[in-house]
Amino acid sequence: MTGNPADRAGAILEVDLAGIAANWRLLARRVEPVECAAVVKADAYGLGAALVAPALAAAGCRRFFVATMDEGIALRRVLPEAAEIAVFNGLLPGCADDFIEFGLVPVLNDPGQVADWRSAALRHRKGPAILHLDTGMARLGLTLREFDRLADASCRPDPIRWRALISHLACSDEPEHPLNRTQLERFIAARRCLSHVPASLAASSGIFLGPEFHFDLVRPGAALYGVNPQPGCPNPMRQIVRLKGRILQIREVDRGQSVGYGASHVMAAPGRLATVAVGYADGWLRSVSQHGSGRVGGKRVPLLGRVSMDLMVFDVSGVDPAFVRPGGFIELLHEEYGVDAAAADAGTIGYEILTALGRRYLRTYSGAPRQC
Repeated sequence: MTGNPADRAGAILEVDLAGIAANWRLLARRVEPVECAAVVKADAYGLGAALVAPALAAAGCRRFFVATMDEGIALRRVLPEAAEIAVFNGLLPGCADDFIEFGLVPVLNDPGQVADWRSAALRHRKGPAILHLDTGMARLGLTLREFDRLADASCRPDPIRWRALISHLACSDEPEHPLNRTQLERFIAARRCLSHVPASLAASSGIFLGPEFHFDLVRPGAALYGVNPQPGCPNPMRQIVRLKGRILQIREVDRGQSVGYGASHVMAAPGRLATVAVGYADGWLRSVSQHGSGRVGGKRVPLLGRVSMDLMVFDVSGVDPAFVRPGGFIELLHEEYGVDAAAADAGTIGYEILTALGRRYLRTYSGAPRQC
């Protein structure tokens, strides 16, 4: 067996850690003097939180958000003790002591979580937490009525050390959507009741709605990983991932030959096809069938037929055969065809493209910091 994993890989996913850090610094400068956190949930949007988060910490990030407690525990092992890790999904029943043990900050989403955490804070004589207010998404967070009742009681001594009051914008990628203004006004009104607590409303796209949405803390996620926070406008973020799939076979086909399952593509002329070792089991979504493309020899090559579990087929008829050979690669994600372009072809969003990236890829990382 060869000692080089790259020789055995069906596909190689390259992650630019320096680019992620550069994207964070760009956003941090944009919102100065507001603090800029980093959302690294879902394993840093599929790119590997154990390496991504230390790169962000080395760039100056001090506050991180994950979705689940298990994500938080895993992250605590690779981050400095001074880094704050907040858990969006909040406090599950019976888990308060684990939050304390691992130094995690729960985002409290309902009155029951607040009550449970208050009891834990009394027991342990410490209890940092973030309070989540629902201003219009109807997903997680206290309703406005629940928040009013909590605020009425806030004048009493409270063992909870509130680290922030947050809410989440539902339509921030649509700057003209009226719900943005409605949520902002609701958040401003609620914040008056807890004016001593730092406030946070904007995630990636919300940052670009303007300074009035920034408050004391912003929480970029997808933008750090190259997703355009301003759909329809030039992307200010650096592309972070490159993906190339191994060519397994080249074949010549005649006019009238069908390609792939369901015979969904039929050749209109003779051609040359390349079969690549990537499929929907690797997160290359089936919905991209007959819409996607790759690049080889500097030329775009169309995806033909359906994406299958482990394979897909590209038309390389117009490419110099010197660039297309078994064992070589076709580029699937690159600087000219990033996650947003792939998402458009798949009828989805860049977030799904990133988080679907499979575990069969050989992952390589560039630009890692020397120390956390």
